[in-house]
Amino acid sequence: MALFHGEDGRARCGWCAATPDYIRYHDSEWGFPVIEDNRLFEKLCLEGFQAGLSWRTILEKRANFRAAFAGFDFRKVAEFCPGDVARLLADKGIVRHRGKIEATINNAQRACEMVAAEGSLAAFLWRYEDPGPGGVVRATSPLSEALSKELRRRGWKFVGPTTVYAFMQAMGLVNDHAEGCALREEVAQHRAACAVPK
Repeated sequence: MALFHGEDGRARCGWCAATPDYIRYHDSEWGFPVIEDNRLFEKLCLEGFQAGLSWRTILEKRANFRAAFAGFDFRKVAEFCPGDVARLLADKGIVRHRGKIEATINNAQRACEMVAAEGSLAAFLWRYEDPGPGGVVRATSPLSEALSKELRRRGWKFVGPTTVYAFMQAMGLVNDHAEGCALREEVAQHRAACAVPK
């Protein structure tokens, strides 16, 4: 994976060269382990909204998405009704795609079921942590394919293996910072120290 050297001289993953927003996201979020259920749910939803679009579009609208979807509190989103769908379809601050909006509400309901069955989203999702070295260019992995298949079996939508792999990269289930990236070792240390719920 190519590296990018910012104005501060630090080597970073090449993909973040496109915009300062990407650099901030790369340095402070991407790949750092997340075990908070609402943040995991948010990222799965936003990756679904990103399908067919650039992540930059979603990142720029993220605050609007959070406001529109009750901070991605899946217990609240699970209660959304047809009136909420209409409200969201009229919200210019988000991606107004009926299928993705309805999938988010569906997935919130499935998330509630998962917490009831598994204890937390984190306890389930982190079973698919990739222990490999990462840092390779790929769109999916065997683990993202397995997680995608299981989520879809449980009724989740817009969770194909590519979407799920992007989620895994962002939430720290795999460390895909490139070899030589200044953040790779820091992320590795955070992952090693992360107390994943069982």
